[in-house]
Amino acid sequence: MMKKIVLGSVISLASLGVVHAQDLSPQEINSVNLSSLLSDKRLEHLPTDKPDPAVIHLQVLLDRAGASPGVIDGLDGANVRKAIAGFELLLGLPVDGKLDEEIVTRLSDDQHVIGPYTIAADDGDDIVPEIPKDYSEQAKMDHLGYTSVAEKLAERFHMDVDLIRALNPTAQFTPGETLSVAVVGAPRSGNVKRIEAHRKAGELVVYDEDDKVLAVYPATIGSEDNPSPSGKHKVNGVARNPPYVYNPKINFQQGKNKSKLTLPSGPNNPVGTVWIDLSEPTYGIHGTPEPSLIDKAGSHGCVRLTNWDVEELSSMVKPGVTVVFEK
Repeated sequence: MMKKIVLGSVISLASLGVVHAQDLSPQEINSVNLSSLLSDKRLEHLPTDKPDPAVIHLQVLLDRAGASPGVIDGLDGANVRKAIAGFELLLGLPVDGKLDEEIVTRLSDDQHVIGPYTIAADDGDDIVPEIPKDYSEQAKMDHLGYTSVAEKLAERFHMDVDLIRALNPTAQFTPGETLSVAVVGAPRSGNVKRIEAHRKAGELVVYDEDDKVLAVYPATIGSEDNPSPSGKHKVNGVARNPPYVYNPKINFQQGKNKSKLTLPSGPNNPVGTVWIDLSEPTYGIHGTPEPSLIDKAGSHGCVRLTNWDVEELSSMVKPGVTVVFEK
């Protein structure tokens, strides 16, 4: 029997108070007791621009459990609530998106959520000075790579680049430096049988061959101007590090570009690091150059995930997997 996601309200995660980015420390984040979130009766909504240790701690644990919060940024919001709901779905619990004692108990472990990483010499490879906004300029480049080591490592550890900088305020991001980063754990594994794209919820739910939930990802699924397809479709195949073919006659017009262009591959390519091709022509599941905008800005009809989430998903799908688009 298929379970449906019904997102309810979730308590705001302000029990430890507002914390400015410059006040963050690995020790503070690691020492958070999530049970404290349940006992505080004076919870208020957090500011949207200041990361909180409790939110960071919760996001990392949810990410490790297979309920992706998208980018780990320390900010409470819809993607955190959806990740809690996704974790409930993974456990087979009633789904309401509310943090409670059972969720806290099952998430908590004795492992740090923030740990050290020493920058390697090759972490500086394939860095580009900038990514121009205009597709005609991008098409002239050899590679749409990361624009800094900070951006590259932020994506590797599923973090917002502002958060990795806030956790390492004096870092120069040079080889040999040791940084504090999120400890996100190993990617999920398994064989996907079915993927459900929930447009209203902005979420992908991934099922295995036994019809059990394998993973849940926040997603941008089309937009009002460019809706996603409906009904059932199939996965045709997977392309990793794909170039992007821009064709305004088929898709959309970007800026003043009216001619077909081929943009090079790279994490800052419009479709990110992976394209999962669907049987509906021109549609797919893909990555993004802007992970912080997942389910916060519309797509041109496709399903957009963070690069790390679509990379994980791509390792578990094969041609023929069913993709169902639901309201």
